[in-house]
Amino acid sequence: MSVQVRLFPRAEWSPVPSAKGVESRALLHEESLFVAQLRFSEHATIPEHPSPNTIVALCLEGEGFTSVGGETAPIRAGEQARWPPDVPHRLWTEGSTMLTLMIERPTE
Repeated sequence: MSVQVRLFPRAEWSPVPSAKGVESRALLHEESLFVAQLRFSEHATIPEHPSPNTIVALCLEGEGFTSVGGETAPIRAGEQARWPPDVPHRLWTEGSTMLTLMIERPTE
């Protein structure tokens, strides 16, 4: 067996479609796992939407807000939010910036 080293799927930051003030970069994209960083400017938002997959959002830096199924809560560095499949969720900032790690895995 040899060591395999390869590039990230998308090592450069790019705007998230339909979001305001949010950039992403994919770190891992496999059939059973998707991992990406999301970088939020002040007053940034990803509109509310459902996903067929379970998603864990880890706040690495800064702070913002999350909502899932109509409930809203603040999220700060060192905290995580879990969004169940098929439930509308949202992530946004107000007067601060935020860096998150998103981990998405298909529901079995």
